[in-house]
Amino acid sequence: MQALNTLEDWLAHCERLHPTGIDMGLERVRAVAQRMAIRFDCPVITVAGTNGKGSTCAMLESILGQAGYRTGLFTSPHLVHFEERLRLLGQSVDAADLVAGFAAVERARALNGDVISLSYFEFSMLAIFDVMMRSGLDVVILEVGLGGRLDSTNIIDADCAIITSIDLDHMEILGPDRESIGREKAGIMRTGKPVIVSDPMPPQSVLDRALEVGADLWRNGHDFNVAGDQQQWGWAGRGRRYSGLAYPALRGANQLVNAAGVLAALTALRERLPVTAQAVRNGFAFVELPGRFQIIPGQPTLVLDVAHNPHSVAALAANLDAMGYFPTTHAVFGAMADKDLAPMFAKISPVLDRWYFTDLPTARAARGGALLAQWQAQNTRKDARASTHVDPMQALQAAIAAADPADRIVVFGSFYTVGGILSHGVPRLLAKHLNS
Repeated sequence: MQALNTLEDWLAHCERLHPTGIDMGLERVRAVAQRMAIRFDCPVITVAGTNGKGSTCAMLESILGQAGYRTGLFTSPHLVHFEERLRLLGQSVDAADLVAGFAAVERARALNGDVISLSYFEFSMLAIFDVMMRSGLDVVILEVGLGGRLDSTNIIDADCAIITSIDLDHMEILGPDRESIGREKAGIMRTGKPVIVSDPMPPQSVLDRALEVGADLWRNGHDFNVAGDQQQWGWAGRGRRYSGLAYPALRGANQLVNAAGVLAALTALRERLPVTAQAVRNGFAFVELPGRFQIIPGQPTLVLDVAHNPHSVAALAANLDAMGYFPTTHAVFGAMADKDLAPMFAKISPVLDRWYFTDLPTARAARGGALLAQWQAQNTRKDARASTHVDPMQALQAAIAAADPADRIVVFGSFYTVGGILSHGVPRLLAKHLNS
């Protein structure tokens, strides 16, 4: 085997190993984890769901960090750099530490000539777990990659599980409806351990699974509640109450649902991970997560959002509508080929005036021309316009050239779409009309 010295070398190696990119199941990854003696000697919080996982993890990390705990957060996918997938004490991991983790996985998977094949996600996750184990952490936060029951993260028994909103996505793998998808997400529950269900209207399959395994179910609207006005909000549940809270720094109406689940999890774990009310306030105030309804001031205003399924696109549409009046809204859009585009277009088209469809740098993505054709097939707005572009940055430049200073540009549809913009740094827009 060729020398693997850099993180880029190891990632390329991982991409070549396994015949399929997604291979659901725990047998292979668990076998290698056992060879590596992967285990965490601190509380583990695992977060599953269709939308809201990343925001939930970021809020947990922020509050626990403010409380003085040494946090480790595994999340995926990344926007720009692979190192984003592991945050230690609130900072992206150093590539050199990851290289050591990848080498440890390679030794274990080929132990005594008994070679076990691992997918890219499985291999890289184990490398990250190896780094986490050696980092002296007080708490580990794991974001589920896909589903829950058969996702690689599920080799770790969670001390607390959180299930965020559940909707239709990855249906070819997880099932055709919310009940099927909910059953897969509920696979992260453990007997006797708290499971926080943030979704205010969860599938019955989630509730049934909690009863079946004997998990300690915390249900939004039953075991905890939120209330608020335009200025502040409050939370109450199982012997604890927070009042007069400022809204989380992450924008969007849907963030209150995620924040409610976070407070439920911290309350459920309060004997092992006590946090002060001030840590909660500061954690919500200072939390950051690029690409989740991220508004970048400028002329025109820029909005970045990784919304990539009907539910998250509907939330994006509502959040855009709540921003107020903009003469024209331009949209840079790129998406994976397997996405259910028709309901996505239906939900957001009323607030978008100009479309800039883009290719993305992955074989899984739909071409910009294919996206344009699907949009045209259902477009009913005679005043809407569209064009195609070879990458997100060129699409954004076209939007800037066409925009007036008072307009708005939204970039959405995939992590690749938003990442294609952020890979050049956070842009500050200055419309051409201001340069003349």
